[in-house]
Amino acid sequence: MNGPHDLGGHMGFGPVAPQANEPLFHAHWEERALGVTLCSGALGLWTIDESRHARESLHPADYYSSSYYEIWIKALEALLVRHGCVSPAELVAGQAKSAGSGDRPVLKPQNVAAVLAKGAPCDRPDQGPARYGVGQRVRIRNVHPAGHTRIPGYAKGQVGVIEEIAGTFVFPDDNAHGKGENPQWLYRVVLEGRALWGDETDPLLTVSIDAWEGYLEPA
Repeated sequence: MNGPHDLGGHMGFGPVAPQANEPLFHAHWEERALGVTLCSGALGLWTIDESRHARESLHPADYYSSSYYEIWIKALEALLVRHGCVSPAELVAGQAKSAGSGDRPVLKPQNVAAVLAKGAPCDRPDQGPARYGVGQRVRIRNVHPAGHTRIPGYAKGQVGVIEEIAGTFVFPDDNAHGKGENPQWLYRVVLEGRALWGDETDPLLTVSIDAWEGYLEPA
């Protein structure tokens, strides 16, 4: 999916200007946005990959005009409607119009730290031998799937060298759409900066990306 989130290598968006001593939240509603998102995720109705795809699916004009947590909330609204937790009418009204089922887990304040510390590991047992080896030259496939993908747009079609075999991990492209985890081998691939950004780039610059086996083909 060539969504508005994939900005690597695109010009015209201005410099990256980190804010000195930036606070964790710029307004109280951002704290609540994070809290509501965590509580909703604890319901277990969707995966992290589906939640990412929901954010990426916002219209570009909407995405670029929204702040970080506005993007989170807009995506969360879509997820809650999709999974039958709220109705569009309830979102407009700002209140429930029917009683909830009450059969889903509730993330309580005292358990938040432990739940976040535990995480949700996505590594899985190996499904067979890795197709590629360290030092092998591979090409990032130039594909444009309609759904979720973790291939950076700037890397498509580029040739790189595998520097590490990271292991077997959940394949997000399928997991985002309810097609199962379908684990694949994950590789760290080094790309030359000049191949990505042109001859004026520092000749010593390289970029490493994590790429699932399905993203690669022999070079």
